[in-house]
Amino acid sequence: MKKLSKVQLKQQAAVLDAVTRLEQQALLELPGAVQCWFSLEYEAFPVSLLVRLQFTEQAMLDAAQPQLLTWQKRLSGLLLKKGIVLKDMRKHLVFTLNSPDD
Repeated sequence: MKKLSKVQLKQQAAVLDAVTRLEQQALLELPGAVQCWFSLEYEAFPVSLLVRLQFTEQAMLDAAQPQLLTWQKRLSGLLLKKGIVLKDMRKHLVFTLNSPDD
């Protein structure tokens, strides 16, 4: 695997911090929230960023779905504080039942 450049490491650290903060908020405010994780392609960053918020069961996911836009705005705000601008915040956060291993 190719070693990450200093810029890519800085981007990764900024995203990790924002996602960690979002996860902490979600664990407190969203029943059934388990964890957050993200994937991205550095060559297409920030367009390629996708953050997933995992829930324990379908009922919890369905109950949280109406709040998705609010959480997308929170993620966008957290990333903006790190200097990362998302053009369309709705493409970068999804609620899911899948784990990172699925």
